[in-house]
Amino acid sequence: MQGNFSYYNPTKLYFGKNAIENLEAELLQYGKNILLVYGGGSIKKNGIYQEVCAILETLDKNIYEISGVMPNPTYDKLQEGCQLAKDKNVDFILAVGGGSVIDYAKGVANCTYCNGDAWTRYYMNWEDVDNDILPVGCILTMVGTGSEMNTGSVITNDTYKIGRIYDDRSYPKFTILDPIYTYTLPKYQMVAGIFDIMSHILEQYLSGNNDSTSDYLAEALMKSLIHSSLLAIEEPTNYEARSNIMWTATWALNNLIGSGKPQDWQAHGIGETIGAYTNATHGMTLSATALAYYHTQLPYAIDQYARFAKNVWDIEKETKEETALAGLEAMKQWMEQLGLVMHIEELGVTKDMLEAIANQVSSNESAYLPLTPEIVMNILKESW
Repeated sequence: MQGNFSYYNPTKLYFGKNAIENLEAELLQYGKNILLVYGGGSIKKNGIYQEVCAILETLDKNIYEISGVMPNPTYDKLQEGCQLAKDKNVDFILAVGGGSVIDYAKGVANCTYCNGDAWTRYYMNWEDVDNDILPVGCILTMVGTGSEMNTGSVITNDTYKIGRIYDDRSYPKFTILDPIYTYTLPKYQMVAGIFDIMSHILEQYLSGNNDSTSDYLAEALMKSLIHSSLLAIEEPTNYEARSNIMWTATWALNNLIGSGKPQDWQAHGIGETIGAYTNATHGMTLSATALAYYHTQLPYAIDQYARFAKNVWDIEKETKEETALAGLEAMKQWMEQLGLVMHIEELGVTKDMLEAIANQVSSNESAYLPLTPEIVMNILKESW
């Protein structure tokens, strides 16, 4: 470990079957006015909505709802939530859904009492939040983003999709994690979430050049994810597999495995920009560009990529370069087994979008190879 760091994460987790039983005790700590945030309505079909509302009614809470939060929540939708939260003097935001719903809830929490345009101040300019922040709690129904135990909030406005990391006040106060809530998720969404988890780990693992405890933790998480993902696609209600995936997702992006390391996040920059232009599912924008991106980075970090092949995929060839390349080939085969999208054309990317996407992706000097528009264009073409 070479870098100095501090680590703080106050989110309380309730994990396992019937974890919802802890919701009542948590909500007793907050006021009467609850903003219930959820997505397209699947929680009404599977009964989670009714279960949550029954608890809120038992506590005599006033329930105000924001439904229809989309997979890539927009700033217009964010403003709708902020206005309702302000009008109803909301005391607490309860997010029931996947990462987009939780990202949205944290956005509302920070932006409701913003003085001025929150998009400009908090997303474009990354100004410090100087207003009151509403507390947030989460009930997770789709795994992948890790938003349930961090302060991130990804919001889209026109062709810009920006992930803002808010300050420590924005950690969810609690998160309820019941793997059974993920059983009814369509396979497409499940595997997209699985690759989002893998991508989060790789952004922190495929960086730096020193012997780091954080990397050993990352390797264990990746091995667990690979093993459990293959079980889950064959047996969607395999509790052990789904619970392992859920737990891995949470630890993949709660600031633990990036501690003491430089981090990349350029792969996410490409995926998020594609998502802004196409509204495609986030995990699939990552899978469609991942192999081209990592092949671009590999020549500048042979040792780390060879370590990835050896310690995660159990592959070792005669040379480090051969080992590194074999590791990416093993990842490709795993991705194909999951049924991930492997080409950006399938996501609605058109050739007339390529130049704009390439010019919009940001570079990170901490990466092995910082991006330029020309490099991004080559990655997009190789991902076509």
